[in-house]
Amino acid sequence: MDKTAKEGKTVAIIAYLTIVGCLIAITMNLEPKNPFSRFHIRQAFGIHVLYHVLAIALSYLGMAWAAILLFLVYLLIWGFGFIHAINGKKKPLPILGDSFQKWFTFIQ
Repeated sequence: MDKTAKEGKTVAIIAYLTIVGCLIAITMNLEPKNPFSRFHIRQAFGIHVLYHVLAIALSYLGMAWAAILLFLVYLLIWGFGFIHAINGKKKPLPILGDSFQKWFTFIQ
């Protein structure tokens, strides 16, 4: 684990603890900016936003039963990111991880 990962590990872990934890992590990473934290904040933010948008859409469409499958997928990708944050690795999520890094450039 390199120095930036070691320094940013706590903030990266906080980012995965609900959407509120992600917002707290964003403010914690304002100064000093840590690239490891920023990477995981973007990943976590993408996971949380995607889950909430899809859950609202499924509910609106009357497909609440599909929310169970959605929640299981959410837990799976959340666990993937969380484990990598704990281990100090910058591995993007499958399929959408690289897109989250591009879409959420406002997270510095």
